[in-house]
Amino acid sequence: MRKVSEQFGTDDGTVQLLCSGIFFCEATTAIKMYKIAWEERFLLWAVCSIQLQVFCGDGGEKLLQLAEALLKKHIASHSLHEPEALSVYISLLEQQAKYGDALEILSGSLGSLIMIEVDKLRMQGRLLARAGDYGGATDIFQKLLKLCPDDWECFLHYFGCLLEDDCSFPSGSNSSSIQVSTLMGCQHRHLAEDLFDSRISRASEFVESLMTEVGSDSIRGPGWANLEIERRKMIYGKGNADKLMENLIIYFSRFGHLASFTADVEVFLQVLPGDMKKQLLENLVKIIASSTPSRSVPGQHITFFKIRELIGDTSSLHVKDLVGFAVQMTEMYCHNLPLSKDLDVQESMHGEEFLSMTCNVLVQLFWRTKNVGYLLEAIMVLELGLTVRRYVWQYKILLIHLYSYWNALPLAYDWYKSLDVKNILLETVSHHIFPQMLTSSLLGDVNDLLKGYLRFMDDHFKESADLTFLAYRHRNYSKVIEFIQFKERLQRSNQYLTAKVEGSILELKRKADSFEEVESVLGSLNYGSDFLEVSSDIRSKKLTYNEDLKLRPWWTPSFDRNYLSEPYKAISSYPKENLRDEVEQTEEKVMRTIEKRLLLPRLIYLSIKCASSSIKGNFNLNGFDSKDSSELKSLLESYSKFVGLPFQDATELLVAVSSGKKSFEDFSSNLIDWMNFAVFFNAWNLNSHKANTSDGYMFPISWQVLCTLLEQCISAKINSTKSLLSSPGTDLSILIQLVTEPLTWHSLIIQSCVRASLPSGKKKKKGGSSDQSNTQLSHAIKDSVSSLIDTIDLVTKWLNEQINKPVDGDVDFLLSSLQIEQSDDGPGKVVKVLENLVSTVDDLEVGERISRALRSWSHVDVARKIVTAQGTALAEFLSICESKTKALLALKLQI
Repeated sequence: MRKVSEQFGTDDGTVQLLCSGIFFCEATTAIKMYKIAWEERFLLWAVCSIQLQVFCGDGGEKLLQLAEALLKKHIASHSLHEPEALSVYISLLEQQAKYGDALEILSGSLGSLIMIEVDKLRMQGRLLARAGDYGGATDIFQKLLKLCPDDWECFLHYFGCLLEDDCSFPSGSNSSSIQVSTLMGCQHRHLAEDLFDSRISRASEFVESLMTEVGSDSIRGPGWANLEIERRKMIYGKGNADKLMENLIIYFSRFGHLASFTADVEVFLQVLPGDMKKQLLENLVKIIASSTPSRSVPGQHITFFKIRELIGDTSSLHVKDLVGFAVQMTEMYCHNLPLSKDLDVQESMHGEEFLSMTCNVLVQLFWRTKNVGYLLEAIMVLELGLTVRRYVWQYKILLIHLYSYWNALPLAYDWYKSLDVKNILLETVSHHIFPQMLTSSLLGDVNDLLKGYLRFMDDHFKESADLTFLAYRHRNYSKVIEFIQFKERLQRSNQYLTAKVEGSILELKRKADSFEEVESVLGSLNYGSDFLEVSSDIRSKKLTYNEDLKLRPWWTPSFDRNYLSEPYKAISSYPKENLRDEVEQTEEKVMRTIEKRLLLPRLIYLSIKCASSSIKGNFNLNGFDSKDSSELKSLLESYSKFVGLPFQDATELLVAVSSGKKSFEDFSSNLIDWMNFAVFFNAWNLNSHKANTSDGYMFPISWQVLCTLLEQCISAKINSTKSLLSSPGTDLSILIQLVTEPLTWHSLIIQSCVRASLPSGKKKKKGGSSDQSNTQLSHAIKDSVSSLIDTIDLVTKWLNEQINKPVDGDVDFLLSSLQIEQSDDGPGKVVKVLENLVSTVDDLEVGERISRALRSWSHVDVARKIVTAQGTALAEFLSICESKTKALLALKLQI
């Protein structure tokens, strides 16, 4: 310790903090190198290591003071010579809230290291704002805006400082950037009325002069700033809605053709009174009508339709009008195809978003009417769009969710694979397919999906050291910290942990017909003990949620929410300000699901041991003792919390349902968890009298009761499952999970008991009481095997009925939903537009490539693909059931 203290030139207490940290070795090595070469890069290596130590929660103020002292000492003798070195020094001072010191250094001789003027101004503005010098910060941001008039973030910093917006500068933040204020909750009430008036007038004058200086139609910043000024006035209570609408109209006339326009103005539309929103739409229609025909007109139409959706205008339309809206957008897509005839296949086409919005309207129509024709049309529209240009990722994401909802998961997975998701996008995009695949019958595809994701993550963790070294080598020290923090964030990813545990459970499912292979899998998992350790401290690890939920379709804002499965409500019933609450609720559900799934491998292992030891004369089989029984009961008590009841209450409800006193509806939505609990509870209960339970209570559940429970549960689920084709959203995953989880775990437990009752290399003695008990148990096990076979036969029979339906008949059923009748509000009109396009397409008008693609599209082929995909998913499920039946029949012969 003394040597380290001398090396760092500080007291033993500070060094002890450093020594306890994970970056101690890096810091000491860097200091040794620095003392040999006296080079700046080695010192900065040490400083970065100390900063990382603090970021990891160790040391805090004392370590930052140590790093600052090291830098001061170096500056006094050698100064600094690189811009990155100065940035590190400034960030170190910011971490300690020494904003005045940082400003003094930046304005001194060292400040000349920042040679790009706008970078230096941004740094000064940030430091002044954090120091509370809002006036000085406002002047700096004003200078910066004259140099960068299209920097919207800088505009918001300017307004935040000018109006002393308390939302922009959270106290105690160590972030290197200012929080941008765009939310309705930000207030300026602390400013006196006359002070607010003078400052907002100053802002208006500045923006007006900036618009005059810029004088370019390509610069959006000043026009945007005028909208923000009016928004701030309205938040303060002094706004003029007419002026805001006027500015919105002006902004639309200049930039309404841009794809980003709707996102630009969304926050301003929130403060516009409801009655004026319809006036705004009327004015936008006039602007579009008066526009000279050009390539920007499709963009204006798209923006108009987006704004219409955003303010909830479409949700108030009658079904007939909504159908007309969908037809209008489809016709516009067709009308604008000639504009794209000379574009490369990888270039975005003019009016592509018309089809995405048409899909959204058709899905809304399906939600309202439950007419599958609208859902089929939505799919057909997107399939045509992808036939014309296969690279439109927005279409693919919509199709992934529509096919998943309609139980055509093989098609959803094919479109996901066509996204060609690579690198870090695997972390942000995979949520579109992960949840539904994990509960599907496509076990081989699920395995490929999980392995691909885990391979990327593990490779990235290995390569992160090389990236960090590369950043050090190029003296980009801020990137060093960024890389390490990024790696640490990925290591705490909820999806990463989910993939690891679900991958292990999947292996158990796939190997379940071979007990020896299951034993091998459990052994590779340390019999579930490693996952158990993770489960015990998962809450303290603060899992990260890196999914980009903004890319999800409107009808499924999170993986566990789908509005199409709920009663219809107007879209405006789901305001965006509630999205954060929904996300937080989803994150909590994810956390609980991971905690629960982490227990499964250990529960399976202990249940197998506990049940097999219940065989007379095999109490010490595989070293099973009362500790294992106690651990199993403890885990069951933990697992019962996930079904929402204490252990005692959960077991009583289980017995009540099995005896018919209560129904399966009392299990609520946690059916899989309840049946898993029943299986593991039965295994523990078989041996509980031998394990000397403290309460001495034997629960009335047995092999027969459990098998009856499984059979009744699966039978009830089959009877309640509607036709997959005519009832989109039918939850087939519950039935699949009942077979692949509780029934599978129970069959594993039975296999272990059969093996225990017939130990290899030993002859059974005849005539003893032990033999009699084993014979009784043998009959019970044999009856259980027969019961499981009968239960699976129920599923197999139902699956064969679904699969053996004539494909052409199912295709005809789907196409019949598109029959246009006398009424004006039925499905089929959009497809009629597409059929007319295909039949009348002109090579000269749209180009040979587009023309050839359109002729290859067929609405009949789309319907056939859906029927075939559903059949493929059912066939995979049937294969699982047949494999289990075969294994159980072979097991029955051994008893």
